[in-house]
Amino acid sequence: MSRPFHAIGIDGRTRTFDEVSVGDALDELVIPLTRTLIASTALASRDYQDVHHDPELAQMRGSKDIFMNILTTNGFVGRFVTDWAGPGAVLTDVNIRLGAPNYPKDTMTLTGSVTKKEDGLDAGGHGAIEVSLKGLNSLGDHVTGTVRLLLPAGAESTRGVE
Repeated sequence: MSRPFHAIGIDGRTRTFDEVSVGDALDELVIPLTRTLIASTALASRDYQDVHHDPELAQMRGSKDIFMNILTTNGFVGRFVTDWAGPGAVLTDVNIRLGAPNYPKDTMTLTGSVTKKEDGLDAGGHGAIEVSLKGLNSLGDHVTGTVRLLLPAGAESTRGVE
């Protein structure tokens, strides 16, 4: 199932470690890539490199247009995983690699699945899982990688963070 860009959260609760299995797919997240999104998120992350907001200077530096910065991509990866996992999930490791640039007038679609579930719980009653993901645009893979996160153990921990 696809989610529009503006959808946030699964239903206000956090998935539990017990209910997650290797092979579970995350709902895809479709992100329309606009000039405003690319420029404003670069500026919001204090990345003032002209290739992220000035088309003419980006072209002078060899790019066909402005392109999304890695901080924005990293933010969308975190959002993709936490929208699926819920507000009580804790991301412990984000390992991504960039590929094809995200240019305006394109779309990035994030997809992923649970690829690892560690045995046992930590002292706080959380279990670790790993999600493998990719973000695809018309040029190919924009981002690939894995995110490791902690989820509460069981049904008693399904309420969201207040």
